[in-house]
Amino acid sequence: MRKLMRLALGGLGVTALILVAPRLYTAAKFGGQLHSPADAPSAHVAIVFGAGLTRSGAPTPVLYDRVAAAAELYRLGKVDKLLLSGDNRFLNYNEPGAMRKAALDLGVPDSALVLDYAGRSTYDTCYRARAIFGLTQATLVTQNFHLPRALLICDSLGLQATGVSADLRDYHLDALAWWNLRETLATANAVVELTLTHPKPVLGDPLPIS
Repeated sequence: MRKLMRLALGGLGVTALILVAPRLYTAAKFGGQLHSPADAPSAHVAIVFGAGLTRSGAPTPVLYDRVAAAAELYRLGKVDKLLLSGDNRFLNYNEPGAMRKAALDLGVPDSALVLDYAGRSTYDTCYRARAIFGLTQATLVTQNFHLPRALLICDSLGLQATGVSADLRDYHLDALAWWNLRETLATANAVVELTLTHPKPVLGDPLPIS
């Protein structure tokens, strides 16, 4: 019985290491590519990742902060266009539409906004930015806990990117704990997608951002 317990604990330890290692790797490799809007390098396009809507259809605080950070990049002249990428699989769930409204309210002109309605995941957003919107270089706008994975995926898909932090407020500690746990699992999954499964997102005709 004790031997079985030791084997079980050893297996759990190996599994935990396998799951945590990709997160540690991405944090170490891409930690130096995270900027504030003020010190971010210039780029033609900033990619803004979806992050959920409230029951009323408005952006969650996390999503609103991503749009606000991207709007600040535009205000500072660091980017020309914002690619607002999110989920719109259902009629009553439209992340890009909610992001567009927030960006307009923050003073970004509609001519500077490009909407991606099939950004169902970070992988899909990065893949479509390259395959559909023709980007080879971009600024990624999201929170610090998410940026290393987004940078890893874009880098692996041939999209040169730097990250801009959208941490514009103090988030609840329980929420941060959940997000970091989820991010650990999502980063391990991203490694599997990039090296083994290579899933194809929803695609369509090219829509290059001029």
